Amino acid sequence: MGQHLGKLHPATQILVWCLLVAAMQFLAPARLMIAGAVVLAFACALSRHKFVQLLRRTRWIMLSLWVIYAFSTPGQALLEELGVFSPSREGLLDGGLQLMRLLVALAALAILLDRLHRQQLMAGLYALFVPLQWLGLSRERMAVRLALTLHYAEVAMLRETRTWQAVLQSLFEPQVAANQTLELPVCRFTLLDGLLLAGLVLLLGVAVR
Repeated sequence: MGQHLGKLHPATQILVWCLLVAAMQFLAPARLMIAGAVVLAFACALSRHKFVQLLRRTRWIMLSLWVIYAFSTPGQALLEELGVFSPSREGLLDGGLQLMRLLVALAALAILLDRLHRQQLMAGLYALFVPLQWLGLSRERMAVRLALTLHYAEVAMLRETRTWQAVLQSLFEPQVAANQTLELPVCRFTLLDGLLLAGLVLLLGVAVR
């Protein structure tokens, strides 16, 4: 077993990311832009390399999202001479807001992945999967499978020279030998974890109002 790593429990850090992404869905546009700018600034300062990598791999998805919103959302045409073939002002605005939410999620994910190594990620998921035991499922197996899937998906997606067919194939190939042992670091919840999560839940409640 490893030693306690970091001041915050890995499960807390994963929950912080989840709560942040959820809160972004309810913020008003002005608050969303302010909060998004803060998160993006932190990502650029703490995890710029990984954030840029994630942006490069998702740039076409984000562009497609914006185009879909621009041309499918009813509203005032941006270019009147194009008529129904013109993107709408409301669609461009809604698409921009969705892009900001996606950017915030990627920025926070970059910070999370930089802070948590594979064993820490598994330890966090292991702690979060406690309810699975009530259903008679193995949280150890679920945590390991999900953590390894996320890890190797990230590695595969960041390899520029690989085709998408090779990436998909690699995700379904066994990555761990049958006799290989995986160890989880010893992590304990502290008062800081509880205070942080309580504060974030409170902020989420304010954002929903």
